[in-house]
Amino acid sequence: MPTPQELILGEFTRTLDQRYRLSLPTELLEPLMHGATDAILAKERSGALSLWNAAVWQEKLDAGVALVHGKMRAGKLEGRWDEVQSLGRLLSTRHRGVPLAGRGRLVIPEGFREFLAVQPGGEILLIGAGVCVEIWQPQAWLQYVAVQMPEFRQLFDRLTE
Repeated sequence: MPTPQELILGEFTRTLDQRYRLSLPTELLEPLMHGATDAILAKERSGALSLWNAAVWQEKLDAGVALVHGKMRAGKLEGRWDEVQSLGRLLSTRHRGVPLAGRGRLVIPEGFREFLAVQPGGEILLIGAGVCVEIWQPQAWLQYVAVQMPEFRQLFDRLTE
């Protein structure tokens, strides 16, 4: 299974052009893509998208879907069809393949633009999220950091024990 070779870290400000295009900095592009050009854009939380190496994403998705299929065939999800339907709906709209053009340029597709809530000419933040790159609407990022930062030390300690 393809896995990230290193932690993807960094914070960069970019501006979406009039066609909803942005370029990834080399510091995020190289550890994410390892020379590949196929990526997956996923809706994460309101005001945030994540960008994944397509091979890494597909392996994780295939493993999860196979597990759900196995549980369905074994009858372990009887009476939980509403949850299966909800999962199916979200999987149907959650992610989309996006090609990376020269210099790591990508276009934010329709449906993802509204979720990100940034207009052409607006600023976005590119955040190295360890295993993927996240694209944030600045106000949503500030709100997220305000909630999460007080727990940083405990998280760091748990992951480095």
